[in-house]
Amino acid sequence: MKFSLAASAAFVCSLSRTVSAFTVNNQASFFRSITENEYVVAPSCTQLSMGIKTEIVKATSKLGGRSTAAIAAAVVGTACVKLVLDKPSRKYETGSVAKEYDAWTQDGILEYYWGEHIHLGYYNDEEMEAGYKKKDFIQAKYDFVDEMMKLGGINSDDDSGASVLDVGCGVGGTSRYLAKKLGANAQVTGITLSPNQVDRATELAAEQGVPNAKFTVMDALKMDFPDNSFDIVWACESGEHMPDKKAYINEMMRVLKPGGKYVMATWCQRDDRQTPFNEKEKRDLNFLYEEWTHPYFISIEAYKELVDATGLMNEVTTADWNEQTIASWRHSVWVGVYDPRGFIFKPTKYLKCVRDGYCLERMHRAFDCGLMQYGMFAATKKDELATN
Repeated sequence: MKFSLAASAAFVCSLSRTVSAFTVNNQASFFRSITENEYVVAPSCTQLSMGIKTEIVKATSKLGGRSTAAIAAAVVGTACVKLVLDKPSRKYETGSVAKEYDAWTQDGILEYYWGEHIHLGYYNDEEMEAGYKKKDFIQAKYDFVDEMMKLGGINSDDDSGASVLDVGCGVGGTSRYLAKKLGANAQVTGITLSPNQVDRATELAAEQGVPNAKFTVMDALKMDFPDNSFDIVWACESGEHMPDKKAYINEMMRVLKPGGKYVMATWCQRDDRQTPFNEKEKRDLNFLYEEWTHPYFISIEAYKELVDATGLMNEVTTADWNEQTIASWRHSVWVGVYDPRGFIFKPTKYLKCVRDGYCLERMHRAFDCGLMQYGMFAATKKDELATN
């Protein structure tokens, strides 16, 4: 969903290692001078972000030698690059989501690495224990769709003739997969803000012989469909880009038929009502908002409250699939390392790939520390609404 691939991952990894060499548990780390056999305090993480040149020059002046100067220059350069990467470059604004997805679709880098599914993959306990890199990166995405179908109670036996809405369909990978799984009598409609995604999704549907998957440009916050239009409403990693979460939920509930199935996956931030975000967490969230054109995130709890507030749905099942999906962030980096052909002949995209690789790592860390959560939701629409 969200970004051109982290093709320059090797650089990002080396950047993280270099900075880590000077910051261990946010305390001062140490350089060892082989010639003088003494330890010299190097700057902390905060110092690296604020006045790194001064701090490193002071520390390395005690060591002397060309190697020390080279190390200092490398660290200063790396830190300067980090400062650039830490400044978000794709802030959300009107039209920015369609613009970015048009660009990502056109350059082809994302599709080369992620295939047809622009969302995270699913890794079970055994696969994580064996090492996530041993799993096929693309297969992990199909496995995610299968698990999401199970959560929503969606299957070919019960839903063979269902009308399905895929909200935020990307290039239509999930839409086509659902159309195949549910059978020829099912009708799947995918909507997106990106005309390029619609064109590519339609092209792939024709190539794969999936006539029961159709795609159109439409705003999920103001859908053209009548009330009670679909048996299934499916939304995978589209809520992140919605500037009005309430309208997003309300519209999906509106177009779902009574008795219909609703299932959603979306990135969420921790519920801060009990433990407010500290200043660092606010800065981290702001970066994640503004680097990949997200207006804001909300919590799993807040999404559930929005669904409940419609009064249209039965009990909502929620879950945090962070453990099952977190491997995707770094796995996506490694596929770029193993196979650089997707970006190597597109030098105009190098900087963008570096930025995306850096953001992938920032995402991993945010999910790993609990700042972010992977929200899953499933519910059915009430058959009859109570009347006074």
